[in-house]
Amino acid sequence: MRFLDTNILLRYLTRDDELKAQAAYALLKRVEAGLETVTTSPLVIFEAIFTLARTYHQPKQRVAELVLPIIALRRLKLPDKRVWRDAMQIWTTTSIEFADAYNAAYMQAHGMSEVYTWDEGFDQVQGITRIDVKEGVG
Repeated sequence: MRFLDTNILLRYLTRDDELKAQAAYALLKRVEAGLETVTTSPLVIFEAIFTLARTYHQPKQRVAELVLPIIALRRLKLPDKRVWRDAMQIWTTTSIEFADAYNAAYMQAHGMSEVYTWDEGFDQVQGITRIDVKEGVG
């Protein structure tokens, strides 16, 4: 098994270097065909999402369209694939940042419904209750 780094995903998704994009595509086709198994980390996926949104100025929906098929690759080993899909759903239907959407999806997947935070964005996520910590309490 080999590790898949962010730059492979970004070259494939952005096609900003055509030779590398073609090589990345060929690798991903081998992974999908079951000829290779690769693993990656949550930080790689997060970095790809963040870079597509911030550096390449892709809208949330487009980022989801690009990244979800990668996450779905049969022979890509990534922890909590369902959490990533749920996080994309939350992110594309709210105004919260992706990291918060991921955290909300993670909470839901692990049976949690309350979060200590001052970030009011969590109020947009159905099933999540934000608990505002008061100063001097605790």
